[in-house]
Amino acid sequence: MPTPKFILDLREKIGHDLLWLTGVTAVVLDEHEQVLLVRRADNGRWSLVSGILEPGEQPAVGLIREIQEETAVEAEIVRLVSLESLPPASYPNGDQVQFLDLCFRCRPLRGEPRVNDDESLDVRWWPLNDLPELTDREQASIQNALSPDPTPVYLTAEPS
Repeated sequence: MPTPKFILDLREKIGHDLLWLTGVTAVVLDEHEQVLLVRRADNGRWSLVSGILEPGEQPAVGLIREIQEETAVEAEIVRLVSLESLPPASYPNGDQVQFLDLCFRCRPLRGEPRVNDDESLDVRWWPLNDLPELTDREQASIQNALSPDPTPVYLTAEPS
């Protein structure tokens, strides 16, 4: 994923120090019980559509932008699924980040999935009963998005 200009500008000032960012994740589900996944160019893994918000960008607007940019699918937000602080992470160049991630359930409006930028190697719908290997967090996001309870998932205490 190309690094947004605002992050490059910040890195000039703070170097590799921990940078707190807002991320957004989409669980795009169609009427055939399929989920939209992208195969990431940076690590080759299948993943939910995700991205980083630009400064001042509204989360739902930013996520709709990310879905369209990465997959060519136009979608709309159905509901907020979860809100969580992810563990700190380091990139190979030494940059340290930590994300506050907002995950939304979305539904497609129009467009056929295709690779639409240089961040993905492949894009397609996957049946929920035949998903590729996903992270535990992504699997939980899909399960939470499928829940009939519309209450977003969030922690009310620090994990022990």
